[in-house]
Amino acid sequence: MTALWRNRDFTALWAGQMVSALGASITSTATPLLVLATTGSAKDAGLVGAAGTLPFLIGNLPAGALVDRWNRHRILLVSELLAALSIITVPLAIWSGRLTVAQLCVVAFVQGMCFAFFDLAERAALPRVVEPEQLATAIANNEARSRGATLAGPPIGGALFAAGRAWPFLVDAVTYLLAAIALLWVRRDLNSENPPREPVLRSAMEGLRWVWRHPLIRTGILLVAASNLTFRALVLVLVVLAGKQGASPATIGVMLGIYSTGGLLGAIAAGRLHKHFQPRTVIIGVNWVWAALLPLFAFAVVPWQLGLIGAVTAFVGPLWNVVIGAYAVTLVPNELLGRVNSAGMALTWGVMPIGSLAAGYLLDGVGPTGAIWTLSAFMLLTAVAGTVSRAVRKAPPLVSSHTPEGAER
Repeated sequence: MTALWRNRDFTALWAGQMVSALGASITSTATPLLVLATTGSAKDAGLVGAAGTLPFLIGNLPAGALVDRWNRHRILLVSELLAALSIITVPLAIWSGRLTVAQLCVVAFVQGMCFAFFDLAERAALPRVVEPEQLATAIANNEARSRGATLAGPPIGGALFAAGRAWPFLVDAVTYLLAAIALLWVRRDLNSENPPREPVLRSAMEGLRWVWRHPLIRTGILLVAASNLTFRALVLVLVVLAGKQGASPATIGVMLGIYSTGGLLGAIAAGRLHKHFQPRTVIIGVNWVWAALLPLFAFAVVPWQLGLIGAVTAFVGPLWNVVIGAYAVTLVPNELLGRVNSAGMALTWGVMPIGSLAAGYLLDGVGPTGAIWTLSAFMLLTAVAGTVSRAVRKAPPLVSSHTPEGAER
């Protein structure tokens, strides 16, 4: 068996996405800063955030069906190139003085749709790239890649924005192009061996039906949806709260970088610890950790305290992702993997537009502190729901790659 890091296809895919994820993290920090600096409206920032996540709600189901029938390598490449073309319009609009919230919404939507297709294609292609025994390790490395990007991206994004509002978006465009070049080194056949032949809509619904037939998977997805809604709203709340505490864009970037440090450390730990935790322990325990930590944000008085509390919340997330992700790629037949992943993502990521909009309205209505208490209460209800769920409490252990059942995030 070839060592994972000697696998050229995996290494090229991983490295290209490391660069691309870094660029996306840079602009995810710069975009709300740009909206707030341009319009001063938290609602506008929430609207742009909602536009960027709307594809997860309306695009994931058909994207999953198409990923299982189209050329996955081509989907990966076209997604990167379209994302580069859309993001380059932002600095052009800034320089011409014609930037509008409507344009930012369109760009964010295109970016989100490209990400939806790319992420589903990459997830479905992974079992075609690495050996079955390496899947959990590969997922852990992908998780570390994502967390590393979100660690480095916010400070860079804040610093670039302080140097010039166009710079973060220019850098992001370059990272998309570099990622597209890296994909040219991936030579393995990534496609499904048994692509679906039925109509796209019927094919997409098959993934949703597969998810709904598994009580543990169904419950896990609903719990993840609740936590995703909470944390999507929380990021904008923290940006506004730090701004009210007097933080500059660069300082806010550092705060978000501290936040992301916990995620990177958690991803590194998850690569070693995922074999020692049962799914019910992860599902119940992670939600209670979040429920206990979220109220602490209301008592933070300086941005670095917000970052440290966020780092602890981010630390436990990768363990969930690795354990549940290993379930998904080993339990689901590969010809269904794109559709099942898309069904899970449509439900768990489809709530993100609601989170972004809710953050904007909460900030305007009750302010940052009131928004934190509202999100804390919602997270507490989520933890209680996970604890009393019979499907979660009766979840079987992850014994091997042939006999697991679990939830997907």
